[in-house]
Amino acid sequence: MSHALTDRQWLWFAAECYLVVFLIGTVALLRGRQHSTALTYGLMAVGYLCQFVGLYLRGTAVGGCPLGNNFEIVQFTAWSATTLYLLIGVTFRSSAFGYFTACLTAVLSFLSLAMPAWDATRRTGIFGGNPWIEFHAALALFSYGVFALLALTSLMFLLRNYSLKKKHVSGWFSFLPSIMDLDHIGVRLLSAGVFLMTASLAVGAVWWARDIAAVNTTKLLVTVAIWAAYGLTLTFRLRGRLFAGRFAWTCVVLFAAALLSIGPVNASRHTPAPAATLRLQP
Repeated sequence: MSHALTDRQWLWFAAECYLVVFLIGTVALLRGRQHSTALTYGLMAVGYLCQFVGLYLRGTAVGGCPLGNNFEIVQFTAWSATTLYLLIGVTFRSSAFGYFTACLTAVLSFLSLAMPAWDATRRTGIFGGNPWIEFHAALALFSYGVFALLALTSLMFLLRNYSLKKKHVSGWFSFLPSIMDLDHIGVRLLSAGVFLMTASLAVGAVWWARDIAAVNTTKLLVTVAIWAAYGLTLTFRLRGRLFAGRFAWTCVVLFAAALLSIGPVNASRHTPAPAATLRLQP
C-alpha cells in the first residue's frame, strides 16, 4: 500500500497554509497590530509549494495542464494569484497585501475542495496533445489570477478611500498601502492581465483558424466578452475617463463576472477523450 500523499491532500495543506495566514492577520488586526510580513510571505510560499505539488500530480495523471474541471480551474486560478503575490508582494512593503491575498486564495481553495461535484470527473487529453492549445488555456487562467489580484488591490483602494473620507487613518486602516500606490499597481495589474489574455486569444486563434468547426461558440463568446470588458476598462482608465472609486468597483465587478464565466466555459468544452470518473479522496 502506498503511503504517498494524494494530490487533494497536498491541496488541502495549501488551503490550510493560506487560512493560517488569514487567521494570523485577522488576530493582529483585531489587536491593532501589524503582523509580520516575513511570516506572511513564508507561509504563503509553503502553501504555494504544496499547491504546486498537488497540481503537478494531477497534471501528471492527466498528461497535461490540470484544467479539466471546475475544481482544477479554480485551484489553478488561486495558484496563479499566489504566484503573482510572491513575485510582486514585496513591492508593497505591507503585510496587508499578503493578508488579502491569503483571504482570496483560502476562499477559492476551500470552496473548490468543498464542492465534490466540481471534481467528480477528471478529463484526460482535453487539449488533444496540442501544446499550443494547452499554452493558450494556461495563459488565459493565469490572466484570471492577475485579475484576482487586481480585484484585491481594488478592494484595498476602496477601503483606503473610505478611511480618508471618514478620516479614519488609525487602527488597521493605517496598515493599508497608500492610495497612490494602490492606484498605480492596479493599472499595472490590469495592463498585465489584458496583455496575457490577449496573448492567450492570439495563440488560440492561430490554431482555431485551421479548424473552425472545432471552435466552441459559447466558450469563445464568453471569453471574448471578458477580454473586451477588461480591455475597455483599461482604455477608459488610460484616457482618464474611469478612475478612483469607479475604476476600483469596475475591477471588482469584472472579476466576479470572470469567476461566474468559468462554469459555462468549462461546461461547453469539447473533450477529445472520455472523462474518467474519479474516486474523491479527503
